[in-house]
Amino acid sequence: MIQALIGPISGLVTSWMDQKTEEQRGKTAIAKAKAEAEAAVMVSAATSTAEWEKLMAKGSQNSWKDEWLTILFSIPLILAFCGDWGRNIVAEGFAALEAMPAYYQYTLGVIVSASFAVRSATKFFGKK
Repeated sequence: MIQALIGPISGLVTSWMDQKTEEQRGKTAIAKAKAEAEAAVMVSAATSTAEWEKLMAKGSQNSWKDEWLTILFSIPLILAFCGDWGRNIVAEGFAALEAMPAYYQYTLGVIVSASFAVRSATKFFGKK
């Protein structure tokens, strides 16, 4: 009589264990697919960023804007060494810039960042 019960009970346990194993395989497959999708998105984003930077560098090869900005930023530096009259001009100029609207200040920062391909600097210019 006990042997008659062991067969069906054994079948139920085996069936239950097979079901749990399949559930775990399914969860593992889902986790793997999710990780692969996230990795693909990260690779795509990195590739897009690299391509954008390459295009920007290629486009600025024949441009004077970097030189213009370098000269423009050098003027206050040079005037700072020209005595009181130079320092007064620099101080008044920066005071005038500080009085400009925030959107204008931010735009100047973005222009300089884009010109020198310093994308992370835009975070700096956005903070007060």
